[in-house]
Amino acid sequence: MAYKLDNVLFSEEQIKARVRELAKDIARDFGNDKPLAVVGILTGAAFFLTDLVRELPENLDVRIDFMSVASYGDSDKSSGVVRIFHDLKSSIENKNVLIVEDIVDTGLTLSHLQELLHNRKPASLKTCVLLDKYERRQTEVKVDYCGFKIPDKFVVGYGLDYAGKWRHLKEIKTLVDDGK
Repeated sequence: MAYKLDNVLFSEEQIKARVRELAKDIARDFGNDKPLAVVGILTGAAFFLTDLVRELPENLDVRIDFMSVASYGDSDKSSGVVRIFHDLKSSIENKNVLIVEDIVDTGLTLSHLQELLHNRKPASLKTCVLLDKYERRQTEVKVDYCGFKIPDKFVVGYGLDYAGKWRHLKEIKTLVDDGK
């Protein structure tokens, strides 16, 4: 199946405004008691994580690390199998941890990550996702901070891709089958 870009779901301005709001909520909740280990899930969350941490106040001690996991490959459907390609470089034991993910739909990947990181004994573990496609949920996961809830449509842009394409878009757009 081949796809083409369709409608803008969220504009660059809408995304920027929501990221600022999320950063305020995160700063309020974490305060200054311990460093905050922000764990970005590559590659999709890189844009979101970058903009999010830039909005956090300078007095918040933020440490950034990354994991690379996949459950999609080059498909538009999750395989349900979560593979870890790159793990954290630093220990998260006794640290406040914030997982930053681009999108949660089935919940399988995020649930797996939450369980994996919880077993590493952080002081706290919260999750921030840019997009929540709740209609596709196959397992319950806790999302502490959510940018936008979206319908069951395939979306690209602002870090999200289809087969490696369209991550670079400044807005989030839907895809449609181009009939080819």
